[in-house]
Amino acid sequence: MDPIADFLTRIRNAIKANHRILEVPSSRMKKEITKVLHDKGYIQNFKFEDEASPGTIKIALKYNPETKTSAIQHIERVSKPGLRYYANARELPRVLNGLGIAILSTNKGVMTDKEARTENVGGEVLCYIY
Repeated sequence: MDPIADFLTRIRNAIKANHRILEVPSSRMKKEITKVLHDKGYIQNFKFEDEASPGTIKIALKYNPETKTSAIQHIERVSKPGLRYYANARELPRVLNGLGIAILSTNKGVMTDKEARTENVGGEVLCYIY
């Protein structure tokens, strides 16, 4: 089982069901991905609840009030446990010609493709979001 793919699938399913709040099991990588999603405006808010042993992340999804569409139109896992996808600083992917983001796990932490280009680092491409 891939915990990152499960996390992204839970977000995708909550958006399709028009849920406002989503609760997922917590891990360090999921927390970092959640922070990036919040910083880039794809989710409205989040809260880490670490009282229980595994802990949970509560995520408030973001919707457009007029059209009732989600801020996340597409979310896709790229690097899988069976086939990891790494990119160096010169080969970083551009999602929708810069309109979307690629989330990377680098040696300087989890960041977007644009931040990785400015830091001149590469890493494992976790997912695409637009």
